[in-house]
Amino acid sequence: MGTLSQHLIKTIHQQLLSFGRGAQKSPGQYKIEQNFIGDEIKQKILFVPISPEKLYDGLENLFDYINNSNDAVLIKTALMHLEFEALHPFQDGNGRIGRMLITLLLWSTKTICEPHFYISGYMEENKDEYIDTMRNVSQNNDWEKWCVFFLNAVEKQAIKNLEIAESIKNLYEEMKHIFSDTLSSKWSVNALDYIFTNPIFRNNKFTSKSGIPGPTAARFTRKLQEKNIIKLIEESSGRRPALYAFESLLRLVRV
Repeated sequence: MGTLSQHLIKTIHQQLLSFGRGAQKSPGQYKIEQNFIGDEIKQKILFVPISPEKLYDGLENLFDYINNSNDAVLIKTALMHLEFEALHPFQDGNGRIGRMLITLLLWSTKTICEPHFYISGYMEENKDEYIDTMRNVSQNNDWEKWCVFFLNAVEKQAIKNLEIAESIKNLYEEMKHIFSDTLSSKWSVNALDYIFTNPIFRNNKFTSKSGIPGPTAARFTRKLQEKNIIKLIEESSGRRPALYAFESLLRLVRV
């Protein structure tokens, strides 16, 4: 992966907000009006980000720091995340983009070998402390407390991710025997590998992409559903094939 840039985050924002939540809030475009971070319940403004007129210079400084600073990677990531949220460059989706940038920076610096580190779980579980610690920087210039919080978040999330990975590995080994007993076929591992890679899948994709002969794959989905190993979440309709979910795996990755 190359260097992080304004073009990259605008492209990511465009893709992220093109559909669903935020689709009407200028996907891929910086804010043109002053925004703020508030507490809807208390009807109180908590933080006023940089104005649109000063945003470009603020982002230029941020990305210059990201790409040229010699700070330790985790410290750089901590400062980058806070500064991005302080700039709050988009009308909507700033939190999601800011958390995604954590993964991208760790990946681009080869701190992680794949872009699969998601810190959102810890941030959501500790949302009040997360927001208060960020706000404490703007109020009291307490960068040290923020860095300690961020490094602790990375450690706790990394440990949790390892536990989830171990659980997934154990589930795979358990399911090897279950798939073999249920399907009684030389293709049972092919079926297992496909469903582990695609825990939500349409029946036509399974029959065409799993490497299993079509009639056999169709029989497999019926058997797996009968045994409640996969769950039907959308019945076939017209040309639209049925949609299935492998809930045993999805429960692990949702935690």
